[in-house]
Amino acid sequence: MSVDASVQLIHWYDSNARVLPWRARAGERSNPYRVWLSEIMLQQTTVAHARPYFEAFTRRWPTVESLAAADEGDVMAAWAGLGYYARARNLVACARRVAGEHAGRFPDGEAGLLKLPGVGRYTAAAIAAIAFGRRAVVVDANVERVVSRLFAVKEPLPGARSALHALADSITPPERCGDFAQAMMDLGATVCTVRNPDCAICPIANGCEARREGAPDRYPIKAPKSARPRRQGNAYWLEHDRHVLLVRRPAKGMLGGMLGLPTGRWDDEAEPGEGAPAVAHWAEAGSVHHVFTHFALTLRLYCAEVGQRSADGMWWPVGEIGDAGLPTLFAKLAARGAAWQRAA
Repeated sequence: MSVDASVQLIHWYDSNARVLPWRARAGERSNPYRVWLSEIMLQQTTVAHARPYFEAFTRRWPTVESLAAADEGDVMAAWAGLGYYARARNLVACARRVAGEHAGRFPDGEAGLLKLPGVGRYTAAAIAAIAFGRRAVVVDANVERVVSRLFAVKEPLPGARSALHALADSITPPERCGDFAQAMMDLGATVCTVRNPDCAICPIANGCEARREGAPDRYPIKAPKSARPRRQGNAYWLEHDRHVLLVRRPAKGMLGGMLGLPTGRWDDEAEPGEGAPAVAHWAEAGSVHHVFTHFALTLRLYCAEVGQRSADGMWWPVGEIGDAGLPTLFAKLAARGAAWQRAA
C-alpha cells in the first residue's frame, strides 16, 4: 500500500465515514473523554451493542469529572450486559486518576496514556491518534484483517500480531492519523468484512495481495483453537417476603464487583448444596449455560423461600430485579428464579 493509497483511503473515509455518537463532526475537535469511553466500551464488543451504553453513560456522566465522582456500584450496574467487568472497575479508576492527577485532562501522548488504569497499547494509540492527532499505530481486529489481506500475511494469528503491527506502522501516514485509523476500522467493518469482502468497492483494492491471489477471505489465517474447558457450579435464588438475596461479588475475579445471586465454587464438578447461603428446602430449577473467554460454565439453580433474613447480602424486590444491573449470567438465572417464584 503506497502513500497515494493511504491518501485514497482517507478521501474514501471523508465520504463514507460511519456516523457514530463518539465521533466528532466534520470541522469539530474530538472530545478525549468520549474517545476514551468509546474505546474502553468497544473492547471485545460490537459497535451496535456498545452504542446504547455509550449514549446512556454520556447522558448520566457527561464529563470525566462526573464519572470520577460516581459511585462505583452505580457504574457497575450501568455497565451490566457489556461484559468483561474489569473494564468497568478500571473505567472508574482511570476517571479518578485523570480528574485528580491531571486536572481533568487526558495525557495527549501514548506514553502518558499507558500509565492510566485499563489503558493498553491499542487504546493508548487510538486515543492519541483520534483525540489528539498524534501519529500512532492503531490496530484493532478490523485493522488486523485489512492489513493481513493487503500484504497476504501467511503467519497465523495470534503469532502474527507483531508483524501486522509493523506493517500497519509502515502504511500509517504522518498527517491525519486519527482519520486514517478510523478509515481502516470502517473499511474493515463495512467493506473488508470477515466473510464476503466487497473488493469491487474497496478504495485500496488495487494494492491488495490477497485480492491478487483471488482468496481475500482466506485471511487472516488463524491457528486452531484449543478446546474450551467447562466448569460447573451452583447458584441460589433465596426469597423472603418477595425479596431475593443478592450479593456483591469480590472485586477480583470473574464478574468482579458485580451484584449477582449467591454461588458456590466454579469447578470441574459441583456437589449439590455446595455454597448455599442458608439452610433451606432447596428445589432445583434447571441450569443456565454461559460462555466466558477462557471457559464455559454451567450453573444449576436452586430456589427456596425462608421465613427470616438469616443470610448476609442485599435483599432486592423480586418485581424490580430487572433494575438490579445484573450481568448477563445472573440475569439468565434471575429469569429462572422469578419464574419459579411465580409458579410457587
